[in-house]
Formats: sequence, C-alpha cells, structure tokens
Amino acid sequence: MSILTKTLPLTATLATALTLAAAQGHADEMKQDMEKCYGVAMAGQNDCAAGPGTTCAGTATKDYQGNAWKYVPAGTCATITTPDGMGSLEPIKM
Repeated sequence: MSILTKTLPLTATLATALTLAAAQGHADEMKQDMEKCYGVAMAGQNDCAAGPGTTCAGTATKDYQGNAWKYVPAGTCATITTPDGMGSLEPIKM
C-alpha cells in the first residue's frame, strides 16, 4: 500500500470534518442574529413549538398559529403584521 492510498482517505476525512465544523459555526452565528417570532408562520412552515398534538418543525396546523414560531431577523418580530395581528416574542394565547 503506497503512502498516497493511505493519505487520500485521511485528507478527505479531515476536509469533511473541517467543512462540517465551519458550517455549524456559521449556523450558530446566524441564530444569534435571529429571534423566535410567534404567530407569523404559515401552516406547516413553523420552525418549532407548534403546541399540543404536534411535534416540532413544520407541524403548525393553521396560518399564524399563536403557539408556533418562526426565526426572523432580530428586532423585526414586533413589526411583522399578519391578518391576525402583530408578531410576538411570546406565545400568543388562542
């Protein structure tokens, strides 16, 4: 077995690990610039917390469901207008 056949798989593994670490760091950085906004998600498009009887992301059963949230740019939630009212940083009682 040559040095090349031993080195290539190791190099590929290292490159993959570095790429995944960089992607996770970018995702964490983006989350810091985002906030959870309740009552703005369309049915089936929430990021999480869709209330009783649901599991998580994509489980809101109606548009603008008050206990389902979507990530939005930080500082914008309270300015989002929906047919049911404004976005909220806290769950909206239905």
